[in-house]
Amino acid sequence: MEITVSKEQGRIPVTVLRVAGQLDGQTYQHLIDKACGEYEAGAHNILLDLGALTYISSAGLVSLHTIALLLRGESLPDPENGRNALKSMDRSRDGGVQKNLKLLNPRAEVASVLDMVGFSAFFEVYTDKRKAVGTF
Repeated sequence: MEITVSKEQGRIPVTVLRVAGQLDGQTYQHLIDKACGEYEAGAHNILLDLGALTYISSAGLVSLHTIALLLRGESLPDPENGRNALKSMDRSRDGGVQKNLKLLNPRAEVASVLDMVGFSAFFEVYTDKRKAVGTF
């Protein structure tokens, strides 16, 4: 998996993380670490560009959830305890649609997984980058 970072300016600054390849048990922590680094550097609004993401596993879903928690200022699940992290996802859905983390251009196979687990109701999903940046 490859992650590139760019900055966009709408009404407020938005950090764009473009994820390419597969987001799975081997790579999900890398995405979390990258988001944590950007957060520590001052990024509080992240747009995940998933246009080049070809596969997402349950571990990949955990990374999306973890980044959402980070941006909401909540404690992060223990990455070594995947089962509890997945349970935490169910409990966190009561938090509603995420305001500080949005998704851009998921491919059909990734969008299908997001729909299947209910994440399309949890995250705003956009196909136009400029429009997505403007919603922060």
